[in-house]
Amino acid sequence: MKLDSAEEESRGVPSPLAEGSPSTLELAFSKILHGLSRPESGQGNARTAVLQDLGALIEAAECDELCEGTRSGDSLRGMPEILGQVAKALEKLAAPPKEKAEGGDGHSEVAGKATEVGLLFLKLLGKVEAAKSSPACPAWKTGLRHLAGPAYVFATTHRLKQPWTSPRSQRVADEVLSLLLRVTECSSVAGFLCGENEDDRGRFAVVLGLLKPHLNNLQQVTQPWLSQHLEKILPPSLLISDDYQTENKILGVQCLHHIVINVPAADLLQYNRAQVLYHALFNHLYMPEHHLIQAVLLCLLDLFPVLEKGLHWKGDAVRATTHCHDVLQLILTHMEPEHRLLLRRTYARNLPAFVRKLGILTVRHLKRLEPVIIGYLEVYDGPEEETRLKILETLKLVMQYAWPRIPCRVVVLLKALLKLICDVARDTSLTTEATKCTLLQEATDCLILLDHCSQGQVKGLLSKIVLSCEDHTVVNCIRRVQQSSAAVPCDDS
Repeated sequence: MKLDSAEEESRGVPSPLAEGSPSTLELAFSKILHGLSRPESGQGNARTAVLQDLGALIEAAECDELCEGTRSGDSLRGMPEILGQVAKALEKLAAPPKEKAEGGDGHSEVAGKATEVGLLFLKLLGKVEAAKSSPACPAWKTGLRHLAGPAYVFATTHRLKQPWTSPRSQRVADEVLSLLLRVTECSSVAGFLCGENEDDRGRFAVVLGLLKPHLNNLQQVTQPWLSQHLEKILPPSLLISDDYQTENKILGVQCLHHIVINVPAADLLQYNRAQVLYHALFNHLYMPEHHLIQAVLLCLLDLFPVLEKGLHWKGDAVRATTHCHDVLQLILTHMEPEHRLLLRRTYARNLPAFVRKLGILTVRHLKRLEPVIIGYLEVYDGPEEETRLKILETLKLVMQYAWPRIPCRVVVLLKALLKLICDVARDTSLTTEATKCTLLQEATDCLILLDHCSQGQVKGLLSKIVLSCEDHTVVNCIRRVQQSSAAVPCDDS
């Protein structure tokens, strides 16, 4: 099919036959891409005109021109990259709308667009297949690599019966998928995504990258609407959270967290879904990636009440906090030998929440908590000192909840807190004065609380230090402890 030259000029598309150079072809496809990117391109006649121009351009172009692109080096982008952008624009053009348009039959319009787009994908893949069988075009793999992802997303979106599909759009999408599998030499969709052999890594990462915006849209759907689609959104969220790329794991965990927050506990407990979520998240705690650990711990903290509710319903209230105990035990096991500052900061940031969650049951973990608290107070954490501040907050909570077990640890904790106060008082690093004051205030509060838990032992031990200490900052902190009131309520829960 050839376009009339006058018609081409009126549409702003140069004739690909006027000049055989690949740079002219790139310019023509770039103008088509610009037309597809405009908002009005999805409407009626404008869309039809752009898609007709694109179809004529594809038919008129040679296979080697589409796959190899510019060789002169004048262009910054070759044809394969531009084709990939065009394919993404086509897939987006045919995608079903997020909301049904007011007035008219929006679904039939989507089916019509999908049919037109599917025919263009068939033409593009047909060109790649022709280039594949031609010894004069060895670069067909490059063109296929950029087309495969958008073509697959389009085909899987429209090949099954959905509200936005029609029999014809389903048939065209099915043809696109069949041709795609034939060109890529894949025997199945699983082979296309995961690879046909050990040397073939598949195209799952590419497809996942295209679907990320759709996954982010999941977080815009809240209760009570999310629970209606739980069976459809939970499996892919679990699958993505188990991806080999950390950023995809984080995205999957964020989707799971959104599900936990916005789906009723009864629905999560049905079919043991909550346990599946827990085990999937727990396994991620072995990954040394601080962003992933942060996302997982936040999700687990919101999942614990759901799991506890299930145990209460079964009459097993004694073991209601078992999952929280297991997670805290693993966190403390990782914290003690950890030397990477970002991971230490992430663990410390979430530790107070676990102590609040367990309350007096934190006594089960005192043996592990003590060396972690002392070790983390000794290490400088940077100008913001987030780790030390969070550890001091944890120590205060531990003393409030487990105060009967504190007297036997007075000397060890007193030494750690005094060492911290001396380090901060002599600190000449980039730490701001405001941060130093906050650290000293928190450490002093811990000393006061430690004194009350030990019934005044701390004041007696500090009385001799004031006489020999020459640092005014340290002396002021000690005097505040000595001047503190005789009774501070401890948490008996």
